[in-house]
Amino acid sequence: MFNNSTLLRGVLFVDAATCVGTGLLMTFGSVVLDQYLGLPTELLRYAGISLLPFAAFLVYLATRETLSPSVVWAVIIANALWTADSFLLLLTGWVAPTELGYAFVVAQALGVAVLAGLEYLGLRKSVTAAI
Repeated sequence: MFNNSTLLRGVLFVDAATCVGTGLLMTFGSVVLDQYLGLPTELLRYAGISLLPFAAFLVYLATRETLSPSVVWAVIIANALWTADSFLLLLTGWVAPTELGYAFVVAQALGVAVLAGLEYLGLRKSVTAAI
């Protein structure tokens, strides 16, 4: 267990906020987004829905005074998997997105990768401070 650093707490809140924003957009705007992005409505909707409980979990973690490193690692790994799955979605040809759709998938994947990297830095800072 370690004390949650300011950096880690901030990044977890930002991650949660982006999950809520993107999750609500994809959940309730999936029909409209489908037209512009060329991504299936169901994929957008279910991906959006999956982000909302994850966001709640991130807020929960960010408000804890102490955290287990393994819990933070789980968040980092989940974000890394989301990033990898986003690129795999494009590489497999399972979907046929528009150019805007490609840009959307790549941009959100890179954003999630940056958040995972910042969470890793926050974890290292928190663990180093605890020693």
